Amino acid sequence: MNLERIRDTEKLDLCRKYFYIGCFCLPFVWLVNFVWFFKHAYKRPHFAQQELIRKYTTFSIIGCIIWTILIVAWNIVFHYYRTSYAQYADYLSFVFPIGYK
Repeated sequence: MNLERIRDTEKLDLCRKYFYIGCFCLPFVWLVNFVWFFKHAYKRPHFAQQELIRKYTTFSIIGCIIWTILIVAWNIVFHYYRTSYAQYADYLSFVFPIGYK
């Protein structure tokens, strides 16, 4: 999609939709929202909808970073303590890494 061809009000509506879609545990959508609208939020000369686009892009990248940290932390903790969990932890894995017994 070429964002240069659509009006600023439609850009704001699209940015808002991507932000709310990302709120349903989809951090990749937040990343796409930030990348697509970064230039319009921070690089362009001021226009009426720029403050709201800037707000949505800022919250999108913050949410994406937080989700990435949480997912990586959970993955590290899960694999580090997997052998000390009950057997149900093995059912959460598709690949069974060899661990300590």
